[in-house]
Amino acid sequence: MPVYKDKSRGTWYVVTRYKDWTGKLRTTTKRGFKSKVEAKRYEVEFAEKKDNSLSMTFRSFVEIYMDSMEKRLKENTLQTKVAIIEKKILPYFKDKKLCEITPTDVISWQNEMMKQTTKTDKEFSPTYLKTLHNQLSAIFNYAVRYYGLSSNPARVAGNMGKETNGEMQFWTKEEYMIFSKAMMKKDGIFQAFEMLYWCGLRLGEMLALTPSDFDFNKKTVRINKSYQRIKGEDVITDPKTIKSNRVVQMPDFLADEMEDYLSRQYELKPNNRIFTVTKSGMHHEMDRGCRETGVKRIRIHDLRHSHVSLLIEMGFSAVDIANRVGHESVKITYRYAHMFPSKDKAIADKLTDFRGGAFNE
Repeated sequence: MPVYKDKSRGTWYVVTRYKDWTGKLRTTTKRGFKSKVEAKRYEVEFAEKKDNSLSMTFRSFVEIYMDSMEKRLKENTLQTKVAIIEKKILPYFKDKKLCEITPTDVISWQNEMMKQTTKTDKEFSPTYLKTLHNQLSAIFNYAVRYYGLSSNPARVAGNMGKETNGEMQFWTKEEYMIFSKAMMKKDGIFQAFEMLYWCGLRLGEMLALTPSDFDFNKKTVRINKSYQRIKGEDVITDPKTIKSNRVVQMPDFLADEMEDYLSRQYELKPNNRIFTVTKSGMHHEMDRGCRETGVKRIRIHDLRHSHVSLLIEMGFSAVDIANRVGHESVKITYRYAHMFPSKDKAIADKLTDFRGGAFNE
């Protein structure tokens, strides 16, 4: 794999030859290196990658990992992964050899992450720290599974941050009703929050809704897509999971509210998005509503938790709730187990009735 000087540009380039997965000989050229040393380094790393050598740098292995992930992940998920890797992981590990990264290295990285703060000078949340660690661990798991790395140093090091980020936040029905009165001042915003709270939709699901998704005869809304803002563009994607594709029955009052609202949107076509507010716009409106009403500030996603909490309070089963909100597994719904009312007294009463007074007869 020779290294050449591009005399017209004053830079260096590398011509590489390799066999692809079919055994066919391929040639590729990489240009733009500022020095011969930089070009030679690329040449060595390219050869190591093609030989599946664990002596390749972490940065080189991440390229292999991301090439695989690009074919499997939704665009918005991929962009989140890229941001974490490029900003929080690569700066620390990029030039280390994959096979030489130790649990001690990972712990040092964890300590560095726990020192960092957000733009508003707040510490990273335990949930975010856990997300960072899980991403690093996923990269090493890929190396263990497909490239023969002996062990995952991130797993040996253990996670960072706390297991949970405090108690799950949600609004009671009374809190939401107080908040919603402040939202009534803005047509469209009010209906958006109504869909989130009373149907338990994800924010992206709500923002992707079109008039054609509603069946007012059956009082249902179809969830089959999600709205994302990716690289400055509006993108409609598939829902988060297969189970996210669902039809949600609306309460009568919500069906009436949405039918009335849509009847006044004269230029809205069947496949146009109903709610064109941005995600940041929704956060702004939530801030405004909480300031005006004094209701505690929760995340917009916590409206979904609030819906689940409401259904639990009403006595619906975990299976019923999972189907309604599109949980991929009922195990996710059981994360709310602490909210389900205890049936212990009812069990004891049943056992009392079942046993009866046998010894008294």
